[in-house]
Amino acid sequence: MENLQRLGYLEMTAVQAASLPTALLGKDLIAQAKTGSGKTAAFALALLANLNPRRFAVQSLVLCPTRELADQVTTEIRRLARAGDNIKVVTLSGGVPLRGQAASLEHGAHVVVGTPGRVLDHMGRGRLLLDALNTLVLDEADRMLDMGFVDDISKVARECPQQRQTLLFSATYPEGIGKLASQFMRDPVTVKVEAQHGGEQIEQRWYEVGERERLPTVGRLLDHFRPASALAFCNTRARCKELVELLQAQGYSALTLHGDLEQRDRDQVLVRFANGSCSVLVATDVAARGLDVAGLAAVINVDVTPDSEVHVHRIGRTGRAGESGLALSLASMDEMGAVGLIDQLQGRASQWHDLAELTSTGSGHLLPAMATIHIQAGRKEKVRPGDVLGALTSDLGYTREQVGKIDINEFATYVAMERSIAGEAAARLNEGRIKGRSFKARLLKD
Repeated sequence: MENLQRLGYLEMTAVQAASLPTALLGKDLIAQAKTGSGKTAAFALALLANLNPRRFAVQSLVLCPTRELADQVTTEIRRLARAGDNIKVVTLSGGVPLRGQAASLEHGAHVVVGTPGRVLDHMGRGRLLLDALNTLVLDEADRMLDMGFVDDISKVARECPQQRQTLLFSATYPEGIGKLASQFMRDPVTVKVEAQHGGEQIEQRWYEVGERERLPTVGRLLDHFRPASALAFCNTRARCKELVELLQAQGYSALTLHGDLEQRDRDQVLVRFANGSCSVLVATDVAARGLDVAGLAAVINVDVTPDSEVHVHRIGRTGRAGESGLALSLASMDEMGAVGLIDQLQGRASQWHDLAELTSTGSGHLLPAMATIHIQAGRKEKVRPGDVLGALTSDLGYTREQVGKIDINEFATYVAMERSIAGEAAARLNEGRIKGRSFKARLLKD
């Protein structure tokens, strides 16, 4: 309880209040709640309550649709578990060499978080044993169905002990969820937390555009509202590339997230957006699945999605944890049918605004507050955030306030620094030492 208070969990969210009592009683559960409603903590607290830290075997397995979501869930479970015994959480997902994951499993784990395909891979090689499992969690089950993971999920579930608890969390409730649940859940209790976002939390504004003015209007929105961070959704990969090229040519700090990116480049893009060193991320729905950025100022719907549930999912990335958010949507006459379906789902009419209202402040584009330094060393070299912070503050004399988020993966470390000093800090790190060793460091360019 002390740890929860330190982490800022002062009262339960609606989904936590609805699902935790049932989950803590050991019952199977189907919970429907929007992304950002606190569902990770709801199932994490339940599985941690079930753990025996002295039994060094996999007791909980969380299946997620994407590597990004798996990484976020792992981080959250570690935060929630840090007050107790030494709970080991291992992530198993694609895009990372099998060898390192196999080594982590050999050293033992209490909790495994992973994507269905990679989890099955390790099970097939005899590296992941589930004999001691007491809790199976399916996170964002609707997304896993969309991505064709039904057979993989069923195979994993069949290998789990029958006397286990299964917790299924989903933002929407398509027909396939019921079928999935009937296969391997025992009398599940169903809880549903309202999927729509309150109008007071997210301000939604709609603008009618012609096809030729759609992309230039994104720059006008950014100039007028000046959000510190914005996630711009396009329906196609081609539109993403076109928009990010236009924004970069106009001087914006913009990056794109799409399926063609190598995993290393994808990691860099996500880290830079999450740590405040990139202002605009342009992505498709598929690329942005599992992406959760704290304090996201605005969502821009460059294209209207034909799936109204997806629209609710998109705009729910902003206005989280009690903060206010801004959702700006562009629509042509051809998309008005899709807008009508969104109005129907949300139970209210869209608020339309005139493009003529958009004015530029004339003070130039809003640059990100931070820039990112890439260090060629990660967990493999036993580098920890404290080592990097110590090198920057104790050795090089920077203040803690000048250093932002420090993200460490298997082979690389990313450090956010105040933009004005980041170039100098990267050069000094490159010439200096971390944990008594020299590592290459460079500033990632806009």
